[in-house]
Amino acid sequence: MRGMDDTLATATDTALTPLPPAPGADRYRSLDFADTAATLPAGQSYDLLAAPESAMRWLAAHDLTTPDVQLYEVCAQRMRTLRAHVRALFAARVDTGTPPEESLRAVNEALTAVPTAPVLAWDGTQGLHRIQAHPTDRAVNHALATLAADAADLLTGPDAGILAACGSAPCDRFLVRTHGRRHWCSTRCGDRARAARAYARRSGASG
Repeated sequence: MRGMDDTLATATDTALTPLPPAPGADRYRSLDFADTAATLPAGQSYDLLAAPESAMRWLAAHDLTTPDVQLYEVCAQRMRTLRAHVRALFAARVDTGTPPEESLRAVNEALTAVPTAPVLAWDGTQGLHRIQAHPTDRAVNHALATLAADAADLLTGPDAGILAACGSAPCDRFLVRTHGRRHWCSTRCGDRARAARAYARRSGASG
């Protein structure tokens, strides 16, 4: 699994087809966020946050921004930085290790940067209702706060014990083990792991 420093390195955008969402990504946007970068066989990799345009598409697909928001490279870099810290916390939980203090601090800073509670509003059509009110220029702050809160929920909630790292090297994505024996983030990774085991058995038998 890549370390946090590697994830913080300069991102690259490729034409590789991303892996499908890992088990649990439908319940935890922070899991899908952590998995926006992945290492593939043959030294290949992809990063869905590598450029402002692709980062914006990811935010929009996860209902974390509106079409009128323009994303700049500094914002994409902030997303990649938070992702690195979320991944470090996930890795520490999976390995039952001590989480990095800087990652705890970074997630807490994102978590408390903006109010996340919907405020009370009124208009003639809807009457009293609650909305997520945040200025357009703070949209990225709001998205990062939402992702940080989601990561905290995953790390401290009932699914924390089934958070896992993909068991098919070199993949470095995370998943929530929806099935007890599943240790792969995708069918592609599972097929590769089974093929590797079968090859190892054949090699051992012929040796």
